[in-house]
Amino acid sequence: MRLLRFGEPRQEKPGILDDNGVIRDLSGIIPDITPATIDDGLMDRLRDVDLESLPAVDSAVRIGPCVNRPGKIVCIGLNFKDHADEAGMERPSEPIIFMKATTSICGPSDNIILPRGYKKVDWEIELGVVIGQRASYLDEASAADVIAGYCLVNDISERSFQLDRNGQWTKGKSADTFCPLGPWLVTKDEIRDPGNLHMHLELDGQVYQDSSTAQMIFHVPALVSYVSHFMTLEPGDIIATGTPAGVGMGQTPQVYLKPGSQLVLKIAGLGEQRQTAVELDDLKAVG
Repeated sequence: MRLLRFGEPRQEKPGILDDNGVIRDLSGIIPDITPATIDDGLMDRLRDVDLESLPAVDSAVRIGPCVNRPGKIVCIGLNFKDHADEAGMERPSEPIIFMKATTSICGPSDNIILPRGYKKVDWEIELGVVIGQRASYLDEASAADVIAGYCLVNDISERSFQLDRNGQWTKGKSADTFCPLGPWLVTKDEIRDPGNLHMHLELDGQVYQDSSTAQMIFHVPALVSYVSHFMTLEPGDIIATGTPAGVGMGQTPQVYLKPGSQLVLKIAGLGEQRQTAVELDDLKAVG
């Protein structure tokens, strides 16, 4: 199943793609796609629904983030061999964990708002793992049991905030719109091997990231198990599993987003994101 949320910001309704790529309205069956509905057996409730009996939705509708208000976004740093190498950093001996504020979440094609004082806003295409069950202290063999599905994540990063402002990556990762999520939550039965998915990112028509999740140092079961030993995972939580080579910081000379920059991101089976970078108007609050 490919689940999604559609409509204006903070007014999204739950939806699902049918076999013909038509969005169908799920709001007569569930109120939304949230940690609570995922915990309430969402996937089982939808498995036998006749999708063609549901109302069709205009294909031009805005797509929102595929999960509403996840409890946390857990990110894994330097988890791709080629990215660690381009950064000139030693490949980690165990996963690096940092957090991204949930207020950074936006829709997959919403504008990226360049925050006040920005200098080096970068992109990172990532595979997101959506947790389906409460779990802690998992072994790797049990990790798949608690996964609801997967989604596309863009871990937007302001590198000067992240690296030049006395440490802690989180503050460079958490500005509003710095976590485009979706378009779809793809259930795990649709993704046979999350460790072998093609990843592709373009900036203004030029390819910068063209790699695969096969480049991961620590793969999905290991990551889910590892994170669960440091915090309880809950339904709807997102684990962003790292990015491959090709980020702006790794270019010579370095390349960063500027007003009008356009990004296109794709992961095999998980859909596409399209974003335009815009400056924050100092007189207008971000809603």
